Amino acid sequence: MTGVLVLNADLGPLHRVSLKHAVRMLVRQVAEVHEAVPDRHIGIFPVPRAVRLLRYVVTRWRFGVGPAWSRAGVLARDGRRCAYCGGPASTVDHIVPRSRGGRNTWLNTVAACGACNHRKGDRTPAEAGLVLRVKPTVPTWAALIAR
Repeated sequence: MTGVLVLNADLGPLHRVSLKHAVRMLVRQVAEVHEAVPDRHIGIFPVPRAVRLLRYVVTRWRFGVGPAWSRAGVLARDGRRCAYCGGPASTVDHIVPRSRGGRNTWLNTVAACGACNHRKGDRTPAEAGLVLRVKPTVPTWAALIAR
């Protein structure tokens, strides 16, 4: 993982930011260094691996509803593995094709390799003779952050 981990005041993880953003947080005194790289400094600050906010930030809204659908999220959820053959995936396939009313939702999309996606085309997996190896699910924030 790249970047600096931002911890809430209660040490709960929030997100990752760039090193530049983390140093700005330290200069503005909204955060302090929680964990640093040994013997490395940027000016007067040690190079942070993790910073802790000085004030608690309420995040109930963030974790109450699952993450919004995105292509990158589908690929991360499926581990960049094709749902049909298990090979490396680089595209997102709609189980019910968009031309037939399929939407961009977590339960209607899976990661797929280019060959399987092309083979399936504008058909359902059953019509194309393909079997889904994994059942699509709605991921949690924690599951997407962990990947």
